[in-house]
Amino acid sequence: MSNFYQSLPRPFISLAPMEDVTDVVFRQVVARAGRPDLFYTEFTNTDSFVSPLGKHSALRRLQFLPSEQPIVAQIWGSKPESFANTIPELKAMGYQAVDINMGCPDKAVVKSGGGSALIRNPELAGEIIRVAKQAGLPLSVKTRLGFSRVDEWRDWLSFLLQQDLELLTVHLRTRKEMSRVEAHFELIPAIIALRDQIAPQTRLAINGDVLNRTQALELAHQYNLDGVMIGRGVFQNPFCFTDKIPTQNELLDLLKLHLDLFDKHNTDGAKKFAPLKKFFKIYLRDFDGAKDLRARLMLTDSTAEVRQILADFEAGRLARLSAEQINQLLED
Repeated sequence: MSNFYQSLPRPFISLAPMEDVTDVVFRQVVARAGRPDLFYTEFTNTDSFVSPLGKHSALRRLQFLPSEQPIVAQIWGSKPESFANTIPELKAMGYQAVDINMGCPDKAVVKSGGGSALIRNPELAGEIIRVAKQAGLPLSVKTRLGFSRVDEWRDWLSFLLQQDLELLTVHLRTRKEMSRVEAHFELIPAIIALRDQIAPQTRLAINGDVLNRTQALELAHQYNLDGVMIGRGVFQNPFCFTDKIPTQNELLDLLKLHLDLFDKHNTDGAKKFAPLKKFFKIYLRDFDGAKDLRARLMLTDSTAEVRQILADFEAGRLARLSAEQINQLLED
Protein backbone atom coordinates (compact mmCIF):
# COMPACT_ATOMS: atom_id res chain seq x y z
CA MET A 1 0.00 0.00 0.00
CA SER A 2 1.27 3.48 -0.81
CA ASN A 3 1.12 6.38 1.61
CA PHE A 4 -1.08 8.68 -0.53
CA TYR A 5 -4.40 8.04 1.21
CA GLN A 6 -2.65 7.26 4.50
CA SER A 7 -1.10 10.73 4.41
CA LEU A 8 -4.49 12.46 4.40
CA PRO A 9 -5.82 13.78 7.70
CA ARG A 10 -8.20 11.52 9.55
CA PRO A 11 -10.99 12.16 9.04
CA PHE A 12 -10.56 13.81 5.64
CA ILE A 13 -13.33 15.71 3.89
CA SER A 14 -13.45 15.66 0.09
CA LEU A 15 -15.40 17.34 -2.70
CA ALA A 16 -17.35 14.72 -4.64
CA PRO A 17 -16.64 14.32 -8.35
CA MET A 18 -19.64 15.72 -10.22
CA GLU A 19 -20.21 15.59 -13.95
CA ASP A 20 -19.79 18.96 -15.67
CA VAL A 21 -19.39 20.62 -12.26
CA THR A 22 -16.07 19.88 -10.57
CA ASP A 23 -13.82 21.10 -13.36
CA VAL A 24 -10.61 23.06 -12.86
CA VAL A 25 -12.60 26.32 -12.71
CA PHE A 26 -15.07 25.33 -10.01
CA ARG A 27 -12.42 23.58 -7.94
CA GLN A 28 -10.48 26.86 -7.79
CA VAL A 29 -13.63 28.69 -6.71
CA VAL A 30 -14.23 26.16 -3.93
CA ALA A 31 -10.58 26.42 -2.89
CA ARG A 32 -10.96 30.20 -2.56
CA ALA A 33 -14.08 29.78 -0.41
CA GLY A 34 -12.47 27.09 1.75
CA ARG A 35 -10.79 24.06 0.29
CA PRO A 36 -11.54 20.44 1.17
CA ASP A 37 -8.80 18.03 2.20
CA LEU A 38 -9.07 16.22 -1.15
CA PHE A 39 -10.27 17.11 -4.64
CA TYR A 40 -11.52 14.78 -7.38
CA THR A 41 -11.82 15.57 -11.07
CA GLU A 42 -14.94 15.16 -13.12
CA PHE A 43 -15.19 11.53 -14.11
CA THR A 44 -13.50 10.78 -17.42
CA ASN A 45 -14.16 7.91 -19.82
CA THR A 46 -11.05 5.80 -20.35
CA ASP A 47 -12.24 4.81 -23.83
CA SER A 48 -12.31 8.51 -24.77
CA PHE A 49 -8.89 9.04 -23.22
CA VAL A 50 -7.26 6.39 -25.42
CA SER A 51 -9.18 7.43 -28.55
CA PRO A 52 -7.64 9.91 -31.03
CA LEU A 53 -11.07 11.50 -31.40
CA GLY A 54 -11.76 11.81 -27.67
CA LYS A 55 -8.30 12.50 -26.29
CA HIS A 56 -8.45 16.30 -26.44
CA SER A 57 -11.76 16.45 -24.59
CA ALA A 58 -10.58 13.93 -21.98
CA LEU A 59 -7.38 15.85 -21.34
CA ARG A 60 -9.39 19.03 -20.89
CA ARG A 61 -11.54 17.33 -18.25
CA LEU A 62 -8.39 16.18 -16.44
CA GLN A 63 -6.70 19.58 -16.40
CA PHE A 64 -5.55 20.58 -12.92
CA LEU A 65 -3.21 23.03 -11.22
CA PRO A 66 -0.35 22.10 -8.87
CA SER A 67 -2.08 24.14 -6.15
CA GLU A 68 -5.00 21.69 -6.24
CA GLN A 69 -2.95 18.81 -4.86
CA PRO A 70 -3.92 16.49 -3.35
CA ILE A 71 -6.23 15.68 -6.25
CA VAL A 72 -7.40 12.32 -7.57
CA ALA A 73 -8.29 11.55 -11.18
CA GLN A 74 -11.65 9.81 -11.36
CA ILE A 75 -12.10 7.57 -14.38
CA TRP A 76 -14.73 5.15 -15.62
CA GLY A 77 -15.25 2.58 -18.36
CA SER A 78 -15.82 -1.07 -19.07
CA LYS A 79 -12.70 -2.13 -20.98
CA PRO A 80 -9.73 -3.20 -18.84
CA GLU A 81 -7.27 -2.42 -21.64
CA SER A 82 -8.42 1.21 -21.70
CA PHE A 83 -7.65 1.52 -17.98
CA ALA A 84 -4.25 -0.09 -18.55
CA ASN A 85 -3.41 2.50 -21.21
CA THR A 86 -4.90 5.50 -19.41
CA ILE A 87 -3.42 5.31 -15.92
CA PRO A 88 0.29 5.49 -16.87
CA GLU A 89 -0.48 8.71 -18.74
CA LEU A 90 -2.30 10.08 -15.70
CA LYS A 91 0.82 9.38 -13.67
CA ALA A 92 2.90 11.28 -16.23
CA MET A 93 0.47 14.20 -15.94
CA GLY A 94 1.24 14.45 -12.23
CA TYR A 95 -1.66 12.61 -10.66
CA GLN A 96 -0.76 10.79 -7.45
CA ALA A 97 -3.83 8.54 -7.28
CA VAL A 98 -6.74 7.24 -9.35
CA ASP A 99 -10.35 6.56 -8.38
CA ILE A 100 -12.56 4.24 -10.44
CA ASN A 101 -16.22 5.20 -10.66
CA MET A 102 -18.34 2.11 -10.08
CA GLY A 103 -21.45 3.94 -8.94
CA CYS A 104 -22.57 6.44 -11.58
CA PRO A 105 -26.32 5.91 -12.20
CA ASP A 106 -26.45 7.70 -15.56
CA LYS A 107 -28.38 5.65 -18.13
CA ALA A 108 -25.81 6.08 -20.90
CA VAL A 109 -22.95 5.11 -18.59
CA VAL A 110 -24.83 2.04 -17.35
CA LYS A 111 -25.76 1.01 -20.90
CA SER A 112 -22.08 1.09 -21.85
CA GLY A 113 -21.27 -1.30 -18.98
CA GLY A 114 -19.52 1.28 -16.79
CA GLY A 115 -20.39 3.07 -13.54
CA SER A 116 -22.99 1.28 -11.46
CA ALA A 117 -23.42 -1.41 -14.14
CA LEU A 118 -20.25 -2.97 -12.71
CA ILE A 119 -22.16 -3.77 -9.51
CA ARG A 120 -23.93 -6.42 -11.56
CA ASN A 121 -20.71 -7.57 -13.19
CA PRO A 122 -18.16 -8.21 -10.41
CA GLU A 123 -15.99 -10.37 -12.65
CA LEU A 124 -15.38 -7.42 -14.99
CA ALA A 125 -15.04 -5.04 -12.04
CA GLY A 126 -12.35 -7.27 -10.57
CA GLU A 127 -10.45 -7.46 -13.86
CA ILE A 128 -10.55 -3.66 -14.20
CA ILE A 129 -9.20 -3.25 -10.67
CA ARG A 130 -6.48 -5.86 -11.27
CA VAL A 131 -5.29 -4.15 -14.45
CA ALA A 132 -5.54 -0.68 -12.93
CA LYS A 133 -3.45 -1.65 -9.92
CA GLN A 134 -0.66 -2.82 -12.22
CA ALA A 135 -0.45 0.61 -13.83
CA GLY A 136 1.43 2.15 -10.93
CA LEU A 137 -0.80 4.58 -9.03
CA PRO A 138 -2.64 4.21 -5.70
CA LEU A 139 -6.15 3.01 -6.46
CA SER A 140 -9.55 3.66 -4.90
CA VAL A 141 -13.15 2.95 -5.90
CA LYS A 142 -16.33 4.99 -5.46
CA THR A 143 -19.54 2.97 -5.61
CA ARG A 144 -23.09 2.56 -4.33
CA LEU A 145 -24.75 0.08 -1.97
CA GLY A 146 -26.18 -1.93 -4.83
CA PHE A 147 -27.87 -1.69 -8.18
CA SER A 148 -31.55 -2.39 -7.47
CA ARG A 149 -31.77 -3.39 -3.81
CA VAL A 150 -30.21 -2.11 -0.61
CA ASP A 151 -29.57 -5.67 0.59
CA GLU A 152 -27.03 -6.14 -2.22
CA TRP A 153 -24.54 -4.09 -0.23
CA ARG A 154 -22.92 -6.89 1.77
CA ASP A 155 -21.98 -9.11 -1.17
CA TRP A 156 -20.89 -6.21 -3.37
CA LEU A 157 -18.84 -4.35 -0.77
CA SER A 158 -17.31 -7.64 0.44
CA PHE A 159 -16.12 -8.25 -3.10
CA LEU A 160 -14.58 -4.79 -3.39
CA LEU A 161 -12.88 -5.03 0.00
CA GLN A 162 -11.29 -8.29 -1.10
CA GLN A 163 -9.53 -6.36 -3.90
CA ASP A 164 -7.13 -4.69 -1.43
CA LEU A 165 -8.09 -1.13 -2.35
CA GLU A 166 -6.45 1.84 -0.70
CA LEU A 167 -9.77 3.65 -0.25
CA LEU A 168 -13.39 2.65 -0.73
CA THR A 169 -16.00 5.43 -0.89
CA VAL A 170 -19.62 4.32 -0.56
CA HIS A 171 -22.54 6.45 -1.67
CA LEU A 172 -25.21 5.26 0.76
CA ARG A 173 -27.91 4.65 -1.84
CA THR A 174 -28.51 2.17 -4.65
CA ARG A 175 -28.43 2.99 -8.32
CA LYS A 176 -32.21 2.60 -8.47
CA GLU A 177 -32.70 5.02 -5.58
CA MET A 178 -30.62 7.71 -7.29
CA SER A 179 -30.95 10.64 -4.83
CA ARG A 180 -34.69 10.28 -4.30
CA VAL A 181 -34.47 8.75 -0.81
CA GLU A 182 -32.46 9.59 2.27
CA ALA A 183 -28.98 8.11 2.48
CA HIS A 184 -28.83 4.90 4.50
CA PHE A 185 -26.72 6.13 7.42
CA GLU A 186 -28.07 3.25 9.48
CA LEU A 187 -25.84 0.87 7.51
CA ILE A 188 -22.58 2.65 8.36
CA PRO A 189 -21.75 0.55 11.48
CA ALA A 190 -22.28 -2.71 9.58
CA ILE A 191 -20.19 -1.49 6.63
CA ILE A 192 -17.36 -0.50 8.95
CA ALA A 193 -17.53 -3.87 10.69
CA LEU A 194 -17.33 -5.59 7.30
CA ARG A 195 -14.31 -3.47 6.35
CA ASP A 196 -12.59 -4.25 9.64
CA GLN A 197 -13.20 -7.94 9.09
CA ILE A 198 -12.07 -8.20 5.47
CA ALA A 199 -9.63 -5.34 4.83
CA PRO A 200 -8.75 -3.25 7.88
CA GLN A 201 -5.97 -1.60 5.87
CA THR A 202 -8.49 -0.07 3.40
CA ARG A 203 -9.65 3.39 4.33
CA LEU A 204 -13.42 3.93 4.22
CA ALA A 205 -15.36 7.06 3.31
CA ILE A 206 -19.07 7.70 2.87
CA ASN A 207 -21.07 9.99 0.61
CA GLY A 208 -24.72 11.06 0.46
CA ASP A 209 -26.78 13.78 2.19
CA VAL A 210 -23.74 15.40 3.81
CA LEU A 211 -24.11 19.16 3.50
CA ASN A 212 -21.28 20.79 5.44
CA ARG A 213 -18.09 20.37 7.43
CA THR A 214 -19.79 20.22 10.83
CA GLN A 215 -22.08 17.39 9.74
CA ALA A 216 -19.17 15.58 8.08
CA LEU A 217 -17.05 15.71 11.23
CA GLU A 218 -19.97 14.63 13.41
CA LEU A 219 -20.55 11.57 11.22
CA ALA A 220 -16.86 10.76 11.07
CA HIS A 221 -16.46 10.91 14.83
CA GLN A 222 -19.73 9.12 15.55
CA TYR A 223 -18.89 6.16 13.32
CA ASN A 224 -15.07 6.30 13.30
CA LEU A 225 -14.94 6.94 9.56
CA ASP A 226 -11.74 7.68 7.69
CA GLY A 227 -13.39 10.17 5.36
CA VAL A 228 -16.60 11.92 4.33
CA MET A 229 -17.43 13.26 0.88
CA ILE A 230 -19.60 16.33 0.25
CA GLY A 231 -21.40 16.63 -3.08
CA ARG A 232 -24.64 18.58 -3.43
CA GLY A 233 -23.94 20.45 -0.19
CA VAL A 234 -21.61 22.72 -2.15
CA PHE A 235 -24.63 23.93 -4.15
CA GLN A 236 -26.28 25.09 -0.94
CA ASN A 237 -23.18 26.82 0.36
CA PRO A 238 -19.89 27.09 -1.57
CA PHE A 239 -18.25 27.76 1.81
CA CYS A 240 -19.46 24.36 3.11
CA PHE A 241 -15.93 23.14 3.82
CA THR A 242 -15.53 25.93 6.38
CA ASP A 243 -19.14 26.18 7.64
CA LYS A 244 -18.98 29.91 6.99
CA ILE A 245 -22.30 31.62 6.29
CA PRO A 246 -21.38 33.94 3.43
CA THR A 247 -22.53 37.49 2.94
CA GLN A 248 -24.06 38.82 -0.27
CA ASN A 249 -20.78 40.45 -1.25
CA GLU A 250 -18.83 37.25 -0.65
CA LEU A 251 -21.20 35.26 -2.83
CA LEU A 252 -21.07 37.84 -5.61
CA ASP A 253 -17.28 37.96 -5.40
CA LEU A 254 -17.16 34.18 -5.85
CA LEU A 255 -19.40 34.44 -8.91
CA LYS A 256 -17.11 37.10 -10.39
CA LEU A 257 -14.12 34.85 -9.72
CA HIS A 258 -15.92 31.98 -11.45
CA LEU A 259 -16.53 34.19 -14.50
CA ASP A 260 -12.89 35.30 -14.59
CA LEU A 261 -11.59 31.74 -14.32
CA PHE A 262 -14.07 30.52 -16.93
CA ASP A 263 -12.66 33.06 -19.40
CA LYS A 264 -9.08 32.29 -18.42
CA HIS A 265 -9.46 28.57 -19.04
CA ASN A 266 -11.61 28.98 -22.15
CA THR A 267 -9.45 31.07 -24.46
CA ASP A 268 -10.13 28.64 -27.31
CA GLY A 269 -13.90 28.94 -26.87
CA ALA A 270 -14.32 25.17 -26.61
CA LYS A 271 -16.36 25.34 -23.41
CA LYS A 272 -19.86 26.60 -24.09
CA PHE A 273 -21.38 29.41 -22.02
CA ALA A 274 -24.81 27.85 -21.41
CA PRO A 275 -23.67 25.17 -18.92
CA LEU A 276 -22.20 27.97 -16.81
CA LYS A 277 -25.75 29.03 -15.92
CA LYS A 278 -26.24 26.02 -13.64
CA PHE A 279 -23.74 27.58 -11.24
CA PHE A 280 -25.72 30.81 -10.78
CA LYS A 281 -27.97 29.21 -8.16
CA ILE A 282 -24.88 28.51 -6.03
CA TYR A 283 -23.99 32.17 -5.67
CA LEU A 284 -27.35 33.92 -6.08
CA ARG A 285 -29.22 32.79 -2.99
CA ASP A 286 -29.97 33.81 0.58
CA PHE A 287 -29.88 37.57 0.06
CA ASP A 288 -32.45 40.20 -0.90
CA GLY A 289 -32.91 40.32 -4.67
CA ALA A 290 -31.01 37.09 -5.35
CA LYS A 291 -33.85 35.34 -7.18
CA ASP A 292 -34.56 38.45 -9.25
CA LEU A 293 -30.90 38.67 -10.22
CA ARG A 294 -30.66 34.99 -11.09
CA ALA A 295 -33.71 35.26 -13.34
CA ARG A 296 -32.05 38.06 -15.30
CA LEU A 297 -28.76 36.21 -15.62
CA MET A 298 -30.50 33.16 -17.09
CA LEU A 299 -31.14 35.30 -20.20
CA THR A 300 -27.48 36.14 -20.76
CA ASP A 301 -25.26 34.73 -23.48
CA SER A 302 -21.79 35.75 -22.32
CA THR A 303 -19.69 36.44 -19.26
CA ALA A 304 -19.55 40.11 -20.32
CA GLU A 305 -23.35 40.35 -20.09
CA VAL A 306 -23.30 38.73 -16.66
CA ARG A 307 -20.69 41.20 -15.41
CA GLN A 308 -22.72 44.16 -16.66
CA ILE A 309 -25.89 43.00 -14.93
CA LEU A 310 -23.95 42.38 -11.71
CA ALA A 311 -22.52 45.89 -11.91
CA ASP A 312 -26.00 47.35 -12.44
CA PHE A 313 -27.35 45.34 -9.51
CA GLU A 314 -24.61 46.49 -7.14
CA ALA A 315 -25.10 50.09 -8.27
CA GLY A 316 -28.84 49.88 -7.66
CA ARG A 317 -29.68 50.46 -11.32
CA LEU A 318 -31.95 47.41 -11.73
CA ALA A 319 -35.69 47.79 -11.28
CA ARG A 320 -37.21 44.85 -9.41
CA LEU A 321 -39.05 42.26 -11.46
CA SER A 322 -42.46 41.05 -10.38
CA ALA A 323 -42.82 37.57 -8.91
CA GLU A 324 -44.64 36.52 -12.09
CA GLN A 325 -41.80 37.79 -14.28
CA ILE A 326 -39.19 36.02 -12.14
CA ASN A 327 -41.02 32.70 -12.25
CA GLN A 328 -41.52 33.00 -16.02
CA LEU A 329 -37.82 33.66 -16.62
CA LEU A 330 -36.69 30.81 -14.40
CA GLU A 331 -39.17 28.42 -16.00
CA ASP A 332 -37.93 29.34 -19.47
